[in-house]
Amino acid sequence: MRRIRRVHVLGAAVAAALCVPASGVSSGSASGIPTAIGKGEGRLNLIEWPAYSDPSFAKKFEQQSGCKIHRKDAGSSSEMVALMHTGGGGGGGQYDLVSASGDASLRLIVGGDVKAVNVSLIPSWKQFISIFKSPAHNTVKGVHYGVSVQWGPNTLMFNTKKVKPAPTGWSALYDKKFKGKVTVPNNPIQIADGALYLMETKPSLGIKDPYELTRSQLDAVVSLLKKQKPLVKKYWNSATDEINLFKGGDAIIGASWPYQTLTLQAAHQPVKEIIPSYGATGWADTWMLAKKAPHPNCAYLWMKYVTTPQVEAKQALVFGETPVNPKACSYMNKMQKGSCAKYHLNQPLSFYKKIRFWKTPIPDCGNGQKSCMDNNAWQRAWTQITG
Repeated sequence: MRRIRRVHVLGAAVAAALCVPASGVSSGSASGIPTAIGKGEGRLNLIEWPAYSDPSFAKKFEQQSGCKIHRKDAGSSSEMVALMHTGGGGGGGQYDLVSASGDASLRLIVGGDVKAVNVSLIPSWKQFISIFKSPAHNTVKGVHYGVSVQWGPNTLMFNTKKVKPAPTGWSALYDKKFKGKVTVPNNPIQIADGALYLMETKPSLGIKDPYELTRSQLDAVVSLLKKQKPLVKKYWNSATDEINLFKGGDAIIGASWPYQTLTLQAAHQPVKEIIPSYGATGWADTWMLAKKAPHPNCAYLWMKYVTTPQVEAKQALVFGETPVNPKACSYMNKMQKGSCAKYHLNQPLSFYKKIRFWKTPIPDCGNGQKSCMDNNAWQRAWTQITG
């Protein structure tokens, strides 16, 4: 079951690194990366979301490769960044790979804790949906700092018996008629959802990217989310939190993931989800190679294995998420009828282009300006909103 990822307030060293524009990244340059995968070292140390190397699909890998997996489960992006930065003196230390989400991956890159990978050694990479081959959250200046693995959209879920007419857009989460019945994630990256809504409803603010906000733009989003707070029953910390809120009738509408919708529907709860026509945010996870990975061959063998269609399908259904490899679709449907469509894997490319995937807020606005609010500013803003 997927857990909420909280944005970590980093120590001074990494916080300083976050002020460096992506072009200033020097660690993990394309030089020196392997051109072939050698013999496995017999061990693989992972920092992962729980079940990201579930034995149901990982046991076969261990048998085939001889690489015994040792797992360190993390409950948040904060924990992943901290483990990678402090474990064994930084750069991953004793760890080989981390299953980083988009709100952590750029921090790991600019912090110098991960290094470039050779995607040509991962055959399934060529099969990926195009936007997951070189996404902004794991690829800098054409250099790949990891391999995409799974993703999910942030959806608008509602109780079909109590929310009529059915909502058509994110404005429902700011509607006073649902006061005390709304729920949204307890995560600073949720600020991007407010920014996306304002992109559509207040174009005069000039927001072009929900993760690149100037001080005045961030202030506008904070104002919006402060007005939303009285409507919120609870800011949920885990998928289970939200499921229980809907089951108990405490919430009837909220920001969600397909996992919650499908779990509630399986329990015969009257819920549906939509992705508004103008888009949504979403998370995407990447296996990233630690700069000081002690078992790099086993790490490459794992990235090669876990991105194959059959394994992607198994992981998706174990965890409740969507593969980046569309060839996993038929395998998903064999394992669970209709699951490919339920997790949105059968959508055209135009669908994916509507999803604004998480990325770490940094000062670089992407237009030559360095006036955007960084990760720490978002953390402070979220505390101000929810506190």
